[in-house]
Amino acid sequence: MNNDTLEKLRKLKFYGMFHAFKTSLEGGKTNDYTADELLGYLVDAEWDDRNNRRVERQIYQARFRYKAVVENIHYHADRSLDRNQVMRLADCSFITRNENLLITGSTGIGKSYVATAIGHQACIQGYRVLYASTPKLFARLKMAKADGSYIKEIARIERQHLLVLDDFGIQPFDAQSRAALMEIIEDRHGKASLIITSQLPVSKWHEVIGEKTIADAILDRIVHDAHRIELRGESMRRKKKIEPENSYQ
Repeated sequence: MNNDTLEKLRKLKFYGMFHAFKTSLEGGKTNDYTADELLGYLVDAEWDDRNNRRVERQIYQARFRYKAVVENIHYHADRSLDRNQVMRLADCSFITRNENLLITGSTGIGKSYVATAIGHQACIQGYRVLYASTPKLFARLKMAKADGSYIKEIARIERQHLLVLDDFGIQPFDAQSRAALMEIIEDRHGKASLIITSQLPVSKWHEVIGEKTIADAILDRIVHDAHRIELRGESMRRKKKIEPENSYQ
């Protein structure tokens, strides 16, 4: 009878229940539970299993370049990184409010790590997240224009609760990339959130975007009421001879 039950749980794809019930049978623990307790134990196991698989799927689909978690962020005094601010951002209520986060600072100081850690936390809390290197994203969108998949790509970006644009402003936007950026920002304004990391201070973004009227419109939507983290200190690549930026947490 128990084997039949296990087989049915497996076929129904109740993998959490399956493994929990199988483990209990093998350990002879089923008699330790009342019927209500056993049912509660199995339901909890199924709930946890589905939630864990959902989080893993969200993290995979986010396409993070780095592995980063909020708990491993370092708060050295010379970084000007406020633990309380990071913890408030990590509760992801800014995503619920459709607000943005701008993280600036010199290369190698850990901007990408902080952004990814908050993005990872958002996945855990059930938000759809997409991480993208800004130059690579807009190169991909140019290719999408050429092969006819542009609308599909833009729609995929629009569906995300949180879009992480890393390395914003490394190279100036040309007309096509500027138009795509405007479309993305317009689609998300007041509806979804952005995290943007940049080596450039926000005051220099206007110049990088170019085309004054469009730059004004984009920055008005990005910067207004955005949360800001301005990391300071020496690049850890030089200080500790660490290669990737995300190595500095």
